[in-house]
Amino acid sequence: MTDLTPTADIHARAVMTEIDWLSDVIAARLRHFFGAGDAPFAPPAAPTLPKGAALTDLITEAGLDTSARLVLALALAPQVNPAALDPFFVRNTAIDRLFSEFGAARQDGTSFVPSAVTALFLLGGVDTARRIAAMTLFSPDHPLRRIVGLVPGQSHDPAAVASGTLYAGPLTLPAFRVATLCSGRAPEPDFSPQFPAKRLRSGMKWDDLILPREVKHGIDHVSAWLENRQTILHDWGMESRLGAGFKALFYGPPGTGKTLTATMLGQRTGLEVYRIDLAMVVSKYIGETEKNLSQVFDMAEQRDWILFFDEADALFGARGATSSANDRHANQEVSYLLQRIEECSGLVILATNLRSNIDEAFFRRFQMAVGFPKPDAALRTELWRNILRSVPLQDDVDIVAIARDHTLAGGAINNVVRHAAISALRRNATHVSARDLQQAIAGEMRKEGRTG
Repeated sequence: MTDLTPTADIHARAVMTEIDWLSDVIAARLRHFFGAGDAPFAPPAAPTLPKGAALTDLITEAGLDTSARLVLALALAPQVNPAALDPFFVRNTAIDRLFSEFGAARQDGTSFVPSAVTALFLLGGVDTARRIAAMTLFSPDHPLRRIVGLVPGQSHDPAAVASGTLYAGPLTLPAFRVATLCSGRAPEPDFSPQFPAKRLRSGMKWDDLILPREVKHGIDHVSAWLENRQTILHDWGMESRLGAGFKALFYGPPGTGKTLTATMLGQRTGLEVYRIDLAMVVSKYIGETEKNLSQVFDMAEQRDWILFFDEADALFGARGATSSANDRHANQEVSYLLQRIEECSGLVILATNLRSNIDEAFFRRFQMAVGFPKPDAALRTELWRNILRSVPLQDDVDIVAIARDHTLAGGAINNVVRHAAISALRRNATHVSARDLQQAIAGEMRKEGRTG
């Protein structure tokens, strides 16, 4: 039987220690609130966490002070030990409801959902000056905001934010972050509307990637950045000038290898590649798009993923005039996405069929733009030979002639070979014939709206 005691795992032990400390702070703050009068508040000291625990490493790497640690523990509590927040359920008998000072973002009688107001109460009590000073923890540039989300009181309306709802929404901590802190291992995310990214994998090897020489040169340049970025940014002191991230544009007709190249780039560098589903990104609910994207970018930065936006012109194309609320909301989503891409510390690849579809203002911010042209006859011959190298062929198959006569890209050639192989096996043949290939080529060209 698996040992699930608190001493069984250093990561879980660190989390439990931090939540115990949060409970002590809550108890001390409530005692002070209800009976200490003008006596100064003396919070319990933050505990020393075990070295090597995921929580310890996160606090150290992010440079979180005691106050920021407390906010992180508060955000973590509803997911690992909701009972730690039960003391907040004491009711104000004068008005027969929970004390507004405690800042419940939501309560249904069974769970207390803390907000930033809850954190300000723990840090400053009813001392307005201390509460205002603690608000700096929630400023956009504070390292805590890269970890704990701040939902603006169910509204993105500037007037609503100004009226005080900025801190009233629930504190959020992504599920992957909770799992990592508790176990020390980042889980494989589930592809869903809440996490609109799917890992790209391929059984092919880097040597199977057949591209024109100039394209290979561009890809080697991107790969060299990934392999040497620590030297460039830190050893050579360029981080303040260059920023930590790298943005690349892949453009070219369908089937020319943009997605495959991104996948192979991850394989070559040992990094995971995640493709963003733009159709799932855009939500009709205000705030949902930002929240879903935030999870993807936060996880990508924590785990050093390569992010790949296919058919990016659907969202990154030139933005038009705003004639309606929907237009304004769509532009807001695009602006948020562009901002996160700008700030991303890893490699972000955008792919489009037409380079001209990308907004010129954003195009200038790419560190690399790689054009994927349709392959010429020589490259097509190499593609055909590579794809067919293990396929038994009849003697009448002339690969050079097929490559010369049919201007197909790599993706289309894959489709043709698949179709031809199925046709051969359906007639119980042991080899693929020239006729099988020609019929498959004709079908593929009809799909593309061509006849020859």
